[in-house]
Amino acid sequence: MRRTLFAAVSIMCLLLATGCWDKAELTEYGFVQAVALDAAPEGKLAMATHFYRPTPNADEKGDSSTGKGVTIRTEADTLLEAERDISIHFGRKSKWDHMRIIIIGDKLARTSNVGDILDFFIRSHEPRETMFIVIAQGRASRFLESKPIIETTIGQQLRKMEEFTYEYAAKTIDVTLINLAIQFKSETGIVLLPYLFASNPSEEISVAGLALMKNGRMTGNLITPSDTEMLLMLLNQYKKGVLEFPCDGSATKDRKMESFEVTSLSTRLKPVVRGEALSVDVHTKIKGSIGELRCSTLKSEADGERFQSKVSEHVKTRMEAIVAKLQKQQIDALGIGNKIYGKHPQLWKAWKPTWDDRFARTGFHFEVEVDMLNTGSKSGIPFGKEDD
Repeated sequence: MRRTLFAAVSIMCLLLATGCWDKAELTEYGFVQAVALDAAPEGKLAMATHFYRPTPNADEKGDSSTGKGVTIRTEADTLLEAERDISIHFGRKSKWDHMRIIIIGDKLARTSNVGDILDFFIRSHEPRETMFIVIAQGRASRFLESKPIIETTIGQQLRKMEEFTYEYAAKTIDVTLINLAIQFKSETGIVLLPYLFASNPSEEISVAGLALMKNGRMTGNLITPSDTEMLLMLLNQYKKGVLEFPCDGSATKDRKMESFEVTSLSTRLKPVVRGEALSVDVHTKIKGSIGELRCSTLKSEADGERFQSKVSEHVKTRMEAIVAKLQKQQIDALGIGNKIYGKHPQLWKAWKPTWDDRFARTGFHFEVEVDMLNTGSKSGIPFGKEDD
């Protein structure tokens, strides 16, 4: 009898637990892929929200001009209000947990504190903190109208462009929402963000180079894709990439270039404090292989050492150049001030008010070691030249 009663009660409990008191149908949601933020008149924020648009069946390809996406534009004093107004035009509730990227127009980034703008995304429980952030040339919303090249939506396309440009070309950096929050907490107040731009007249979009931000706002300075390589090396965030350098004695016009493929790199920045004097020792180790030979010939161990020295001097010269630019702009994008704070917090407290000027006067000493692992699938002779 007890077993029967227990079984009956258990079945009743299971039946009661199957109800979905807060259920929501899939057709009630619109899944956000990307958001573009721009400045609007009267101090308002313009938000363009790009949604994934599912096709009715697997055979239908959808609109080939924009991919499987639709963009809804709203304006308000706050992003939360702009988000709630989406349903006025869209007829669905926005769902943020599949979002890929946030694009911020450069005008908005220069005139407003980006940390204040993004407070909505870091505070809400839906958006993932792993979404990517990028600064755009001109109005950010125009990039949502671009056709994805290979991905389903432009949001996913831009995310992959940022991710792989950093991973394999070292021409930008990938920054997630949580990483940006950490950068905002740094002592120097310097933030690095990828830069999105369109090349005229083709309007082909690219993610390359870096936008510099100081105290929450974008500065008037951009780091070129070429200089980004060296900055990533100095920050010890270089993954893989290619170094190009001219042949010895090659004329400036129509000069021949050779290349070296970097497979691993490590850099150590060591601030040296002596009283009120500060210097920084930079030690970089590079491993890689020959990418292209056009004038160098590597027949002996001495030839290999000369080639490694040439690569080393080239990297050292370019590192000196990017550091000189940062010092001229008084922007500590290398995080030297953060290192001083970590090792000497009391000293940093005294130096912080005049840090920009002190950073500009800091001496840097560079040491670059290059280890050539192999010459590729061919000997150390340029293709087409005879081996004596």
